[in-house]
Amino acid sequence: MNCEEARTLVYAYIDGELDLVRSLEVEAHLTGCVSCAREEESLRALRMALGNGALYHEAPVGLEQRVRAAVRNARRAAGGRSFVLQHYGWGGAAAAAVLFLVIIIVRSFLPTGPSSGDLTVQEVVDDHLRSLTANHLTDVLSSNRHTVKPWFDGKLNFTPAVEDLGAEGFPLVGGWLDYLDNHPVAAVVYRRRQHIINLFISPAEHANDTPQISQVRGGYNIVYWTKSGMAYWAVSSLNAAELGKFAQLVRGESPAAFTPHR
Repeated sequence: MNCEEARTLVYAYIDGELDLVRSLEVEAHLTGCVSCAREEESLRALRMALGNGALYHEAPVGLEQRVRAAVRNARRAAGGRSFVLQHYGWGGAAAAAVLFLVIIIVRSFLPTGPSSGDLTVQEVVDDHLRSLTANHLTDVLSSNRHTVKPWFDGKLNFTPAVEDLGAEGFPLVGGWLDYLDNHPVAAVVYRRRQHIINLFISPAEHANDTPQISQVRGGYNIVYWTKSGMAYWAVSSLNAAELGKFAQLVRGESPAAFTPHR
């Protein structure tokens, strides 16, 4: 696959609309082409920015009630459905149907109030995206865990785990400080081919260990878990399967039948 073909298909690839064979072909090309890989990252960043909640406006309070009141008034003015059909044909009925459709649409877009977990997930993705687009990926740049881990000393009230996963295909890049839910967290940065992985670490609210929970937000894969009193958020444009393997390695588990791509 050449660059022209890859760039034609990259939009569908990001949206997950390609079949398995085509998807693997595009991914193979992105692995070996820095230019196309950068374009893919830019497209994902643009998609994420366009999906930002700041671009959307909440429906005014009481809009549904006003629409319902308008429908009731229109029906009273028309003297009921039978009068509309008899004297004005289907036009009035169609107008009423349109008004009811508006109600359905408005109700579907009325906010139900995101949970704190949803807000944190969005914040994780936003912070990951900001680190990629602000040319400030790390505060400490090093592939040596004995350099990165001590850098956090005195900056946090906990000691984050910094693993050396280079032999498994996830080389350490560095680390930086961030905030999630208004609390300071450690961000440990890894790389998988052209994909950056931000691993956010902070004390967990609950002491119990939890299994990995995977989800997708804005085209980015996220894996969350807690272990030994710490909470972990791994986020990347890397495919879900490999990010899940990364999470297993951080947890100290040995993924079965996992061969790193060189």
